[in-house]
Amino acid sequence: GGWVLLQNCHLGLDFMDELLETILTAEIQNDTFRVWITTEQHPKFPITLLQIAIKFTNEPPQGIRAGLKRTFSGISQDLLNVSNLPMWKPLLYTVAFLHSTVQERRKFGPLGWNIPYEFNSADFTASVQFIQNHLKRIDIKKGISWNTVRYMIGEVQYGGRVTDDYDKRLLNCFARVWFNESMFDSAFCFYTGYKIPVCKTLEQYFDYIQLLPAMDSPEVFGLHPNADITYQRNTSADVLDTITNIQPKESGGGSGETRESVVYRSAEDMLEKLPPDYVKARLVKMGALNSMNIFLRQEIDRMQKVITVVRTSLNDLKLAIEGTIVMSEASKNLRDALDNMYDARIPQVWRRVSWDSSTLGFWFTELLDRNAQLSTWIFQGRPKVFWITGFFNPQGFLTAMKQEATRAHKDWALDKVAVHNDVLKLTREEITSSPSEGVYIYGLYLEGAGWDKRRSILVESTPKILFVQLPVLHMFAVDSS
Repeated sequence: GGWVLLQNCHLGLDFMDELLETILTAEIQNDTFRVWITTEQHPKFPITLLQIAIKFTNEPPQGIRAGLKRTFSGISQDLLNVSNLPMWKPLLYTVAFLHSTVQERRKFGPLGWNIPYEFNSADFTASVQFIQNHLKRIDIKKGISWNTVRYMIGEVQYGGRVTDDYDKRLLNCFARVWFNESMFDSAFCFYTGYKIPVCKTLEQYFDYIQLLPAMDSPEVFGLHPNADITYQRNTSADVLDTITNIQPKESGGGSGETRESVVYRSAEDMLEKLPPDYVKARLVKMGALNSMNIFLRQEIDRMQKVITVVRTSLNDLKLAIEGTIVMSEASKNLRDALDNMYDARIPQVWRRVSWDSSTLGFWFTELLDRNAQLSTWIFQGRPKVFWITGFFNPQGFLTAMKQEATRAHKDWALDKVAVHNDVLKLTREEITSSPSEGVYIYGLYLEGAGWDKRRSILVESTPKILFVQLPVLHMFAVDSS
């Protein structure tokens, strides 16, 4: 009649199959016996075990109001009254607000945190315990040691989880702005409408929290309003992807065009537009040992691989649809290509050897554009301005440029050469000649900032404009020795 508790079962997936067999075959005498398991989401977790189980999920609260409600539901009136000092309750509420903020920023992806950290109630509890201990030991005349408080919260309690330098800087910024003497001022607020309430009981705190907005502006978390557009767009894409994935894959019996005929026509269209294979002999004539030509050969090798994979899979797919070859369960790549092409998505076998893109149409257009740049370079000479985001290895392109500059200056050493850049005021179409040294590049975009072309400086993003294209950049090498 007892209970068995197995924790973190996603770390022992091999045992889960054994557990399932034990549960199904064992003769359990007592009806009150239970197996309780805890696990994180895992794509390889045995689906049969999930199907026979009663499932409880612990979803994170959405928004500041829900986050504060959950945090304060774990606080007792005794903890609220643990200190008579007037600083205690505002500090407690501020730590709770910080706790909700760091968790809520995760939904914004890399805009919120470069790395999604698992902040949890243990961080909040430890911070509150530290504040409580600190207030017991302070000298009333000297007051709170804010440097100590900020260090413990920004570097130890919450900061202890943070591994990225920019994330650490952000966390310390929150600690610096919110944890100081001004927080006890009646005019202090985290953001317009988000104040520190003056309350004596938990009920009063809950009444105040209930009055907070149900939907928070990204500015509450220190983000630009455009961040919410990105979040909503990503959420919508996830929902649509889920709907697409659970659509029936078999052809219906209606009079409309079948999935196979749609994909067959699309495959024929792509094969017709697919560029021919590259002629390597042309590279030898250009000078095989030139650093830029070495880079070009590497790019062509990778592009040739993409073209070969696409051509082969499209031809095989046509044969499979015609019935010449069998599209069995073993032909996972063909089945995957059929499903993804019908949904206007990139087949996995293509994605593995190429680049990511939002739809199959954009991906194929980029394939043609990348090929056009490389073909132009081979047959018409070096471009005046390079589309750097059209390369597989942009960093290798800049390294080749450094090597070229080093060879042009006999007294330079490669390990002392650094890459510098100037953002020009010209667009790609306005470039008429190559620079005397270095290269012109285009195709870079800014996210999270705007660009003032007249003054050539970063500015705040324009509302509802998520990405801004930079003008042409002049990349050149300098001797830093």
